[in-house]
Amino acid sequence: MPASTIQTVTQLSYLIAAALFILGLKRMSSPVTAVSGVRWAGIGMVLATAATLAFMGASPLNLMLVIAAIALGSIVAWISGKRVAMTDMPQMIALYNGMGGGAAAAIAAVELYSGNEHNLVHLIMAAVGGFIGAVSFSGSLIAFAKLQGLITKSVRFGGQKFLNLAILLIAAGFGFMVVSGTGAQSGLPLVSLFFAFALILGVAMTLPIGGADMPVVISLYNALTGLAVGFEGFVLDNAAMIIAGTVVGSAGTLLTQLMAKAMNRSLGNVLFSNFGESSSASGGAVTGSQKAIEASDAGVMMAYSQKIIVVPGYGLAVAQAQHKVWELTQLLIDHGVKVRFAIHPVAGRMPGHMNVLLAEAGVPYDLISDLDEINAEFETADVALIIGANDVVNPDARTNKSSPIYGMPILNADKAKNVIVIKRGQGQGFSGIDNALFVLDQTRMLYGDAQAAVSQLIQAVKAAG
Repeated sequence: MPASTIQTVTQLSYLIAAALFILGLKRMSSPVTAVSGVRWAGIGMVLATAATLAFMGASPLNLMLVIAAIALGSIVAWISGKRVAMTDMPQMIALYNGMGGGAAAAIAAVELYSGNEHNLVHLIMAAVGGFIGAVSFSGSLIAFAKLQGLITKSVRFGGQKFLNLAILLIAAGFGFMVVSGTGAQSGLPLVSLFFAFALILGVAMTLPIGGADMPVVISLYNALTGLAVGFEGFVLDNAAMIIAGTVVGSAGTLLTQLMAKAMNRSLGNVLFSNFGESSSASGGAVTGSQKAIEASDAGVMMAYSQKIIVVPGYGLAVAQAQHKVWELTQLLIDHGVKVRFAIHPVAGRMPGHMNVLLAEAGVPYDLISDLDEINAEFETADVALIIGANDVVNPDARTNKSSPIYGMPILNADKAKNVIVIKRGQGQGFSGIDNALFVLDQTRMLYGDAQAAVSQLIQAVKAAG
């Protein structure tokens, strides 16, 4: 086949693949079409990979090595994806996102180590993409370790920001030397130092960030990975990588901004403040005492309600209580109770965590509403049932200017006529902030594991007739 024809077929395949990526991402914006969106994007990836392998002109040995690597990675991803628990999904996403950044950095490393002739623009693209990919790789690994519990403390010390700035400047200096050809006789050590400091910067940036901010951090690194892939697409003159990387980078950036807005915080505040660690985010003591309720009494209250709004949180995911919650919901609906689910943008440990959890249990999408859609309805709710949520329903965000979460949009659960909170104990939430909702007059605490507590509520509702 003539070279011009091969080039045309390859570029056409990349164009179709890019269109499938965009179509897939668009469909992922709604839970109703998200599954098909993943499939369309997957088809695009298969097409782009097949076109590359078919026309890359590699030797049979290299081609077999590439195919073997793809097969091995696919098997590992399939097995881990099947086995991962919903509670571990955030750290899995962080890990896989890090692999994407590492892959982009590896492409840049090959180009920079090879010593091949490149024009200045290609060298700059390779260096910038490699730097961003390396930061995303090491930073995502630290985020994974924090979510997995391998790193339990955020590392903070005086002058840390200046140290991070120094690491950034050193990495930028080595990158400039690599691109400009300064010290060309020691090119390989310079490239190694450039990547080493980029990796160190990713670690240094992520270590101080508390666990409560990890959803925003994961989203940010996802955006950086997409950006790195886009840069390396320019280096390889690969249209599919350019478009896919740009789409992922822009989508990740938008999501990061939306999540930061949902917490009423700037991205700089997330990256450089001390919020998110229980030892530093007390926000002042809450006055009042928590009042317990038995499941039998709570069940009767719910059975004779007209409208109930359920607010799920990470505690629901930990207890794997989503199926029991849907069983309770069906029972209440059969009793003539109107039941809705309220989802805060940063509920759980990653964007959309609660939506995925409820969808897994079979909760219909039309029963699930986000903050803006449902907040006005809490005033007409007989019961707000809080299951494992904390900061996203804390009224201090509206009233207590000394609270670290002051100004953060919250679900107005405190405006319901009655509030039932399912919680393991009287401790603070993930961010370490006391919740004023728990001591309000209309609030009752149902202590215990979420799955066991909801099971007791089911029995109580049945007993109520």
